[in-house]
Amino acid sequence: MSIVYTIIILCVLILTHEFGHFAVAKLNGIFVEEFSLGMGPKIVQWKGKETKYSLRIFPIGGYVKMNGEDEASEEPNAFCQKSVLARMAVVFSGPAMNFIFAIIFFMVAYMYFGVPSQSTVIGEVMADKPAAAAGIETGDRISQIDGVVVSEWLEAVEMIRQNAGKELNLVMERDGSTYNTEVTPVLDEQVGYGILGITQSVDKVNIIESVKLGCVQTYNFSKLLLVSLYQMATGQMKVEVAGPVGMVGMVGDYAEVGFMYLFLFAGILSINLGIINLLPFPALDGSRLLFLAIEGIRGKPIDPNKEGFMNFVGLMVLLGLMVLITYNDIIKLIGG
Repeated sequence: MSIVYTIIILCVLILTHEFGHFAVAKLNGIFVEEFSLGMGPKIVQWKGKETKYSLRIFPIGGYVKMNGEDEASEEPNAFCQKSVLARMAVVFSGPAMNFIFAIIFFMVAYMYFGVPSQSTVIGEVMADKPAAAAGIETGDRISQIDGVVVSEWLEAVEMIRQNAGKELNLVMERDGSTYNTEVTPVLDEQVGYGILGITQSVDKVNIIESVKLGCVQTYNFSKLLLVSLYQMATGQMKVEVAGPVGMVGMVGDYAEVGFMYLFLFAGILSINLGIINLLPFPALDGSRLLFLAIEGIRGKPIDPNKEGFMNFVGLMVLLGLMVLITYNDIIKLIGG
């Protein structure tokens, strides 16, 4: 199921990104030759009114092929014949759709599953984890840990994280009664701190509040990702990346906790896809936006051959990085 969820999430993220390019291209009267979801050999292809649609075997990418996008064309409906602003809108619309769908993923998660509560009430208890073994149940409230009164979730979590391998005495409340239990947090090697195998409870919100929260979370995660990218680029943070294989493991972990967290993870991935595509690296949307901005300033386009060569080199580098990342994911998986 982790593989199935991963494929579904990837397909949704890619489809929304490419649909952004497709829709704005159509609005600007640009002839779209092909809309493809996936890469590699075709599984199925059909012809619309004027555009070919194809589904390909590897769900790791997609593309919208427009007339005059990578070559000269005298046709009035060619990409290259449109104004700089129109072309920039087409290019930017892909990442923009990823940010919009991030808001939608967060909104759905908060509206249907709820917002993480700040109270110390237990949401879910994971099987085969210390909390389950200690008899802790969903709906129980943590009131004390080793004699220290805790009233907020983050307070309880911080004490649990810092005491991996140490037995803790928890005072719990259930149905108006109080009980004590001894439990020892286990070290989660993936995150590097102690866990009990519990999640926060959630509070339901209405659609207006969920939209607000979706926008706020999209902004916060975008800012966090940009800061992280800067810190990795400057050596202040260890470079941590994952490919499709690594994603399967992460999706499985989130799915095990609950669908709310799976939707939140999908929202974060959508933000990642939007921001990464806006980086001014050849073969990415950010590079094309940069070239178009230069064209707008100097009044004439960059030599298509030079731009094409740079995009080709960038694509080869990206494919090489994907192979390397996937190899490292597999090594980590084999190594446990």
